[in-house]
Amino acid sequence: QVQLKESGGGSVQAGGSLRLSCVSSDTEIDYAMGWFRQAPGKEREGVAVLGADGITSYADSVKGRFTISKDNAKNTLYLQMNSLKPEDTAMYYCVADTGAVAALVEGLEPDYWGQGTQVTVSS
Repeated sequence: QVQLKESGGGSVQAGGSLRLSCVSSDTEIDYAMGWFRQAPGKEREGVAVLGADGITSYADSVKGRFTISKDNAKNTLYLQMNSLKPEDTAMYYCVADTGAVAALVEGLEPDYWGQGTQVTVSS
């Protein structure tokens, strides 16, 4: 049983930055974790994944702008989002795939989800 709680969302202008945080109830994260997002009227999409081995995977739309990382001592996953664009506007969800050491964003199979945090980017 893993509980995830996101924070850090908000409203920013295009070009701005936000850092999302996700605190996990698990004290030893030895599996892949990542971030999904869903905008109104659009399909849910994987944004970034961080494997327990440190391997990362990003959606093409965010490569070079977003960085996924974690602080094991704090049981916290982060998503640093820079150079934000209006198309980044979405509800962002922290996820865990306890059945995978690492995965591509296309292959992540989350079994735990956070409640979501809203990110809104205006022009």
